Amino acid sequence: MKPPRRASGAGLQGRVVAAFGRHFTVECDDGATRQCYPRGKKGTAAVGDRVEVAPEGPAEGAIQSVLPRRNLLYRSDEMRTKQFAANVDQLLIVVATEPDFSDELVGRALVGAFNADISPIVILNKVDRTAGLPTARRKLAPIQALGVPVLELSARDTAATRAALAPLLAGRTSLLLGQSGMGKSTLLNALVPDALAATQEHSQALGAGKHTTTSTRLYHLPATLAAGADLIDSPGFQAFGLQHLDGAQIVKGFPEFSPYLGHCRFYNCTHIHEPGCAVLQALEAGRIAPQRHALYGRLLEELQLGQRY
Repeated sequence: MKPPRRASGAGLQGRVVAAFGRHFTVECDDGATRQCYPRGKKGTAAVGDRVEVAPEGPAEGAIQSVLPRRNLLYRSDEMRTKQFAANVDQLLIVVATEPDFSDELVGRALVGAFNADISPIVILNKVDRTAGLPTARRKLAPIQALGVPVLELSARDTAATRAALAPLLAGRTSLLLGQSGMGKSTLLNALVPDALAATQEHSQALGAGKHTTTSTRLYHLPATLAAGADLIDSPGFQAFGLQHLDGAQIVKGFPEFSPYLGHCRFYNCTHIHEPGCAVLQALEAGRIAPQRHALYGRLLEELQLGQRY
């Protein structure tokens, strides 16, 4: 479901469909597509945002404000965390039987999704390469036990990929996320046949050239495939931004803790080392996966280090 449009006011409104640095492509409500930049240095837009634009000529404009969001997702690198997608209904996390994928990154992406009230789906790609299939399934078992759907497919089989995903995508804005090498581009091309052409057009408009692969872009799926479906493609990620979360939000990213919260001996229990911790008791009883609790511990440690420095 897409966010409602705000009543018309002083500026033209539209939706951000591509971003590269401080350059944005906005599909405006008047039918024009404009290349825009944010007015002022504070705050910026993300793909999926509804924005108010001041037209500048027939094909350009300035983003005056970002309209209220339902949610916002972040990505990280070694230097900083930045926002990159907004108003997302579901997160499609692409992994593969080969090369080996990072269950750490999958876990972090799930924490971000749960905190933004976004429904996650894991897509296990390249299942036709069966040698790595048992290992991939074993690594995803703790995720599947949470109720997160794991969809197995081979993106090279375009017809089967469309048949499997179309019902899940219809009427929703989905974010496609995955490490490099997982076959995400093959999956995108199966769903959006003109994705490459649209990316090249965006590149030429921004003068971005070869750097287009580092941008984020929203594609409209053909109505004959999935009516009302939009797909946001993001570059292969190496870290999912969680630095904006506090301790309570990190706990929210682990829904398997939920039945035990409020039953610990101490009201301010961190669920790491305290005696009488209901979460640790569930861990010892095998009701919480050890690797999931270990990830929680690493995220809490990162938060504490950040607060210290």
